[in-house]
Amino acid sequence: MKNLLNVSEIRVEFVPEFKISECPLATNSQQAYKILMQVWDRSVMSFLEEFKVILLNNANKVLGIIDLARGGKDFVPVDMKVIFSIALKASASKIILAHNHPSEQLQPSSADRAITKKAIEAGKFLDIEVCDHLIVTPDKYLSLKDEGYFDIDNH
Repeated sequence: MKNLLNVSEIRVEFVPEFKISECPLATNSQQAYKILMQVWDRSVMSFLEEFKVILLNNANKVLGIIDLARGGKDFVPVDMKVIFSIALKASASKIILAHNHPSEQLQPSSADRAITKKAIEAGKFLDIEVCDHLIVTPDKYLSLKDEGYFDIDNH
């Protein structure tokens, strides 16, 4: 007979490497872009699409950056369960989504808009605000929020 009590213990732990007071602020798209460019591997930006997420506390201090996924030339898989499970583990109050377009075209695709809408809706249920979604290249970026795409019903 199997022991029905054979279960794994789940432990949730987030240990920041820095004091929160020392973490950078990301209160707008320009600050978020500058932070991302400090950690993004520019040598692959024109070859592969990557998706990253900035985790923020309630005061817009950066708790960390998730290297969520790496895809091909024009697609990267995005799993909301992974984004929000990591955000919850880090006690993030807010997130900023970001991905690059190897083509360096900053126009958001229908898939980009759909991911943004899906993340905003998921975040509402978990009380995690999606502050922005940036499409980045080595030299420039587009903020979906700044461009009005967060008014999802109009796009």
